[in-house]
Amino acid sequence: MTTTSDLPVVVIGAGPAGLAAAAHLVERGIEPLVLEAGPVAASAVRDWSHVRLFSTWGEVTDPAAEKLLTPTGWTKPDAATYPSGGDWAEHYLQPLADVLGDRVRYTATVTGVSRTGRDRVVDAGREAQPFVVHFTTADGGEERAFARAVIDASGTWTTPSPAGASGLPALGEKTAADRIAYRVPDLKDPAVRARYAGKRTAVIGSGASAFTALATLADVAKDEPGTHAAWILRRAISGSTFGGGTADQLPARGALGLAAKAAVDNGHADAVTGFRTEAVERDEDGRLILVGEDGRRLDPVDEVIVLTGFRPDLSFLSEIRLGLDERLQAPTELAPLIDPNQHSCGTVYPHGHRELSHPDSGIYLVGMKSYGRAPTFLAMTGYEQVRSVTAAIAGDTDSADRVELTLPETGVCGGAGLFDDPAADQADGTGCCAAPAPTLVQIGADTSLPVVAAAADEPSSGGCCGA
Repeated sequence: MTTTSDLPVVVIGAGPAGLAAAAHLVERGIEPLVLEAGPVAASAVRDWSHVRLFSTWGEVTDPAAEKLLTPTGWTKPDAATYPSGGDWAEHYLQPLADVLGDRVRYTATVTGVSRTGRDRVVDAGREAQPFVVHFTTADGGEERAFARAVIDASGTWTTPSPAGASGLPALGEKTAADRIAYRVPDLKDPAVRARYAGKRTAVIGSGASAFTALATLADVAKDEPGTHAAWILRRAISGSTFGGGTADQLPARGALGLAAKAAVDNGHADAVTGFRTEAVERDEDGRLILVGEDGRRLDPVDEVIVLTGFRPDLSFLSEIRLGLDERLQAPTELAPLIDPNQHSCGTVYPHGHRELSHPDSGIYLVGMKSYGRAPTFLAMTGYEQVRSVTAAIAGDTDSADRVELTLPETGVCGGAGLFDDPAADQADGTGCCAAPAPTLVQIGADTSLPVVAAAADEPSSGGCCGA
């Protein structure tokens, strides 16, 4: 008779957090089963392979994973250099998945998670039942796996937020899908470059992804006359609009904001502030016109890039009892630590299995998905999360509770919710802990300094630094 403790731990997603979780489980003698929807490891990361992280190699590899990789002859890249998404996948994530071997199943799309024989309504004997995970395979077949615990590291990449300021797609947004993108475009790809070169593009968003798009479009504008961006912000320009600049403890993240500022200052982009998109219309030439909630109609654009953040897909967890914050859709105990409406300057208090737990014990949302709709997630956060969670699953409560993590501050204050309140906008940047006004830098002036970042956020992080 198989007992629950003999079952594997199912890990959903073979991305950075999921593979790190599997490595920690192996280190503790617990068998993982990793279910990855894509045909290879880190499929979501590969979708932004052209984007360079603002974290160095020294900050994006997990210690337990390194222990698995080292005997294979793997050599860690220079810790001080910045990988692209493609580098991360090719030189770390795929080799790690290869070491895990048959423990990773590809083209396995999870469609449901529940307690065996218990839907979410039933109380009787619930905690004693193992989890059952349903998934589809490449040939369209359906399978299931039983698990002692489930670690959902599926991320948020497949569910970007829309252009509509209400959180719903703007009227006409879906019908204009042929001219709207929800990812940072790879402008080094000739076909993609042709789509934007010489065109007017609206970039909606105010986080690192929007900065990246503005900077890369500005580079195209230097060689392709007529290339111009309209930067659409739901808030006013303030001291933190362009990030923390030199106050950011991740220099490349600070430089990214400065590059976006340069795009505006050099005339490659115009900022449209306080604009909340309500509708997307077409003119007689097929170009798109953005209409705001206040009735403003912007000049027609050829393309729109929507970079307003991401949200978790919770559909396959509908039979699980989750404890989620009503605003962020993050675990209830974690949400106050990461809430962009009020949280402090880009730092996050140490957290682990206790903050990530749910009413149904034994299931954890980790990595980017654990943040729900909150921004500013860093890989090192996910690695510490899975270290704590796997220790808890192994019954090592002392190690699970010993959570220590110091994250680099952004140098930015003022939560997204505060900035969406016109009364809270302070154009002079004199709000609490306001970052110094960024100094202008020329895009491309120093090619040794990375100025692009992993796409993951739209609202800027933080509230008052004393929060």
